[in-house]
Amino acid sequence: MKKLIVLSLIFLTAFSCGDEVEFNSPAFQGDRANLLWRASAFSASIDANGFLTISGTNNIETVTLKVPSVSLGTYIPGDGGENAIETIEAEYVDGFGTVYSTNNRPDSSVSVYPELGEIVIEEIDLTSGAFTGKFRFLAFDASGLNSVGYANGIFFRVPLVSGSIPANPITCTDKEIESDAALAAYNTASEPNADGFIDSSAFEAACSTYINALNEQRNYCGDVEGALQDTIDELGDCMFTCEQAIANRNEAQLQYNSATIGSFNDKCAQYLTYLQEQIDYCGDEDGSIQTVIDNLDCADDDGDGVPNVFEDFNGDGVFDDDTDMDGTSNINDADDDGDGVPTSVELQLDADGNPMDTDGDGDADYLDTDDDGDGIPTANEDANMDGDPTNDDTDGDGVPDYLQA
Repeated sequence: MKKLIVLSLIFLTAFSCGDEVEFNSPAFQGDRANLLWRASAFSASIDANGFLTISGTNNIETVTLKVPSVSLGTYIPGDGGENAIETIEAEYVDGFGTVYSTNNRPDSSVSVYPELGEIVIEEIDLTSGAFTGKFRFLAFDASGLNSVGYANGIFFRVPLVSGSIPANPITCTDKEIESDAALAAYNTASEPNADGFIDSSAFEAACSTYINALNEQRNYCGDVEGALQDTIDELGDCMFTCEQAIANRNEAQLQYNSATIGSFNDKCAQYLTYLQEQIDYCGDEDGSIQTVIDNLDCADDDGDGVPNVFEDFNGDGVFDDDTDMDGTSNINDADDDGDGVPTSVELQLDADGNPMDTDGDGDADYLDTDDDGDGIPTANEDANMDGDPTNDDTDGDGVPDYLQA
């Protein structure tokens, strides 16, 4: 423990007090434990993802620096949190093959967490393909108990030997913009849409997209304070919540209860959908939600355009109302008022989906035996005596006689 703490302090002090070094030829070197370490061979490579790796070796030990973008800037290695997959990394491998990496976390017994370090790309020679910059880091072995620190690290005109420099490299700024856009989309998907509902599929998709964007931002920009990783952890598995499902069900119930004849079919089907969604995300331990589903009647048994629930005029729950007293209940009667005009024809809806009442007497046309209130029963406005009052238009104005006073 004491050794680790002392090493950390030496690492920090050495970096802050190091002298500037001038170079005339390519080089890769740094101070390790106050001794100069210099690579005898070094190179840079760029992979298919555009990630840059700069490494140096003295034929016994190797130092490798990895950054996710071929662009100028400062990159902080090993700062993404315990569960992060780092693309910014500094690594040292000793002569025995032991790997010390900034991606390894210190053991929990370590009471002093050292400075993370940095990799700085200061210059990129696009003509020759060479990289210049500096570095410092403290890397741990897999146990988290042992560490190796480098200070005053410098790489000067390290040549590119594999891959090519992209014309438009992806940068931290690009990933921050993508995260902001993903956050905006996630916030939108978290709120009720124009219909009053949170779309569970859209929410989960937007959440996953946001997590991916945050991961990309963390990988390209680092996450010194761990804020990005905290947000990722808070988002969890992006599962739509029971609370959101209940809110949807409540909204669907409100819309169902206020549905008109014209909107009922859609609102009833919608209510069924969100009741089932509530079961999917909340469960239904006592079966109460399934009972509501089983008792919900979205049908129109006689196919006259009037849903069954609107055929119970006295609201007693018994569908025995018989407006025209012909012995057939309205729920099974194709002509509810018995005026010779089928309900499906007389049922004309206004802009709100309510049935029209031509004469304004309070009785919808499909329940009114004198639709136009002219004193002549609708059944008697069949001038051509063909049994169908709907095709009689005595004055030829386009309005059937039974709707014209």
